[in-house]
Amino acid sequence: MASATCALCGVRSEGKELPLTWVTSVEDGHKLVYCDRCARENLRSIEVKLDSVYW
Repeated sequence: MASATCALCGVRSEGKELPLTWVTSVEDGHKLVYCDRCARENLRSIEVKLDSVYW
């Protein structure tokens, strides 16, 4: 796997593996990943399964 890119802010992971602190989500059939900062800032929206468009 190549380095991952946060779907919200665009920051890239440093290694080839997805960091354990990053969050994965499936929205409209697409797998998205969010960095730890964006995941923390939008935790409530993630928990109620709101698509990132509504964050």
